[in-house]
Amino acid sequence: MPRTEANGIELEYETFGDPRQPTLLLVAGLGSQLLSWRSGLCAHFAAHGFHVVRYDNRDSGLSTFLDRGPKPDLRAIVRGDPGSAPYLIADLARDAVGLLDALGVDRAHVAGASMGGMIAQQLAIDHPGRLRSLCSIMSRPGDGVSGAGTREAEAQLSTPRPADRAGAIEAGMGVWRVIGSPGYPEDEAGLRAHVAETYDRSHRVDGFGRQLAAILASPDRTAGLRGVTAPTLVLHGMADPLIDRSGGEATARAVPGAELLLLPGMGHDLPEPLWPDIADAVAANAAQAS
Repeated sequence: MPRTEANGIELEYETFGDPRQPTLLLVAGLGSQLLSWRSGLCAHFAAHGFHVVRYDNRDSGLSTFLDRGPKPDLRAIVRGDPGSAPYLIADLARDAVGLLDALGVDRAHVAGASMGGMIAQQLAIDHPGRLRSLCSIMSRPGDGVSGAGTREAEAQLSTPRPADRAGAIEAGMGVWRVIGSPGYPEDEAGLRAHVAETYDRSHRVDGFGRQLAAILASPDRTAGLRGVTAPTLVLHGMADPLIDRSGGEATARAVPGAELLLLPGMGHDLPEPLWPDIADAVAANAAQAS
């Protein structure tokens, strides 16, 4: 896969479809690699006429890991002292802009899932001229109220990840059993293969805490979202245990004219049976862009 310098770091990325078509930038979530945007879903987007770009955020996958500084103090950040966070969601949004610059893309359709949705929201707030349309998926505006998860789901964020391959794969399976879509349970063998592929590509987990610190230390985006003018789709699973549907509802309320699409049976993932519906919805929202 290609890699490029962006915003002072290096980002690993992959593309699908015709580069002459409008770009759809896919932003991954907390601790997730670009593989979280499954190739089959990317193919659906490409079939809708997008040049699809998926990439690893900093501190994930094969992009730059910022592991030379002190560890963030998550407890202090939660108590209101964000000083130990090495970067914020706004910095991750600048990474996305840097990637677009490196690819020679002036304006792109942007879709982000979970933390990726937060990054996409911030990109729309801070860099409105770089977006054609916005899609925020299973995310929240950071108001500290909406989008709370269940205790069991949130416990997955603080559970240590084993370093060995077998243990890491089992832990990953456990995570998806908790946060996955109850209405669309994934085939056990297929899920295990995906978790194993992710581990084999990059099994580093030390960036997770820094990304989590960025989420916790970043300010509420609600006021900024009120100024977003790009066509906006907010997509959320009605059975999401990690970020409750209220996070999507709050995001949609904040953006003038945003469309809210709630999907029954969908948890905190993008199940394959819903890929055609998701691709159709993203394409319909993008079509509203001038």
